[in-house]
Amino acid sequence: MVRREVEYKWRLSELMAARGLHNTTDLIPLLAERGITLSRPQVYRLVNQKPERVALQVIAAICDIFSCGPEDLITVTAADARARKTGTSAPNVVDLNRTVRPRRARIIDDAN
Repeated sequence: MVRREVEYKWRLSELMAARGLHNTTDLIPLLAERGITLSRPQVYRLVNQKPERVALQVIAAICDIFSCGPEDLITVTAADARARKTGTSAPNVVDLNRTVRPRRARIIDDAN
């Protein structure tokens, strides 16, 4: 089984810019018209950060505001995960066995 990495891009700021809404606070009354009450910091995070959890009511309200579907708001990409390379299986690792190592030097006193 091949492991898949799934990523998404939150495009709310792009949708707002296309509609001419350049301030995050411009979204507050539009959401309120649809029964969604969010504080200014919550709306700021909703617009400028990629949310981990969003209520479906909020997504539905945003889609209604911008006359779009969820696929316009969220772009999903998936790809096969790349296998991690480990240091033990690398072909350029030299085996340093005892026969190849230099011998320890002995220091002899020349005074005798």
